[in-house]
Amino acid sequence: MNFPSKWFWIVGGDESRFWSSAAAAYVDALPGGAGVTRITSEDELWDVMREQYPDGLPEAQRPPRLVPKRIIIDRLHAAGLLAAAKAILDGADLYTQERWNTRTDIFANDPTALAMLAAIGGDPAIIFAP
Repeated sequence: MNFPSKWFWIVGGDESRFWSSAAAAYVDALPGGAGVTRITSEDELWDVMREQYPDGLPEAQRPPRLVPKRIIIDRLHAAGLLAAAKAILDGADLYTQERWNTRTDIFANDPTALAMLAAIGGDPAIIFAP
């Protein structure tokens, strides 16, 4: 399988966003004429990318760092932000709540997590630190 450097994936059937190999992030819209592939999960996407680049992914296409949710919870607690984070999550739409509740890891560049963190005054450099 040989994908061009500017390719897009629909991950897990979620057609509200698309993984862009060029941006190494999710984007909200496909450019006209863009190539797109459906893939079942982010794990499968990284497997495909690693297969394409056996010597290592180019910097621009490396997946964002995954942070275990238990570490995020510990850091929110240490920062005194856990109750505020729970309140934001409790007020979120059902889809967001379900995604949070079923994930064991969160990408450090996840836009929803970053927006929720910004709403409570959390520092992503601390919460998502390696």
